[in-house]
Amino acid sequence: MSPFPPRLRKFTLTLHVTSSVGWVGAVAAFLALAVAGLTSSSPETVRGAYLAMDVVGWYVIVPFSVACLLTGLVQSFGTVWGVLRHYWVIVKLLITLVATVLLLVHMRPVGHLADAAARAALVDGELAGMRVQLIADAAAALLVLLTAAALSVFKPRGVTRRGRRRLREQASRQPR
Repeated sequence: MSPFPPRLRKFTLTLHVTSSVGWVGAVAAFLALAVAGLTSSSPETVRGAYLAMDVVGWYVIVPFSVACLLTGLVQSFGTVWGVLRHYWVIVKLLITLVATVLLLVHMRPVGHLADAAARAALVDGELAGMRVQLIADAAAALLVLLTAAALSVFKPRGVTRRGRRRLREQASRQPR
């Protein structure tokens, strides 16, 4: 039995799915901007890409990541899945937590590139290592987020010790 009534459960699930999908989409847009910033020969495009990446990062990706983390916790506390009952929930929580922390760390070089782009046009090769790193980080983030989404859809087997105890308790309360 779920601790949340059906309407509240569906509402929180909708919030979680929406924030998760928004996070994936925003990271995909960020990746596109990072590629454009590295490969474009137009100084205006390069400048615009890095300035947009900073805005998208702070005002879209970071809020979606925090919303995803919070709504995921609410979902796990308010549904039969629980926080510590199934391994896939634990793995997904860890993925989301680590991804959010790494995102916050990652935003520092994004801000550095945006500041450099705002001051002057980035010439070929300037801050190239950092620019390539943004592409690699965004691609890795996309892969990690898609892995978390797959865990939600496939829900691999594996009940924790706590989950098995919960199942035994529920079975003992069932009328025979």
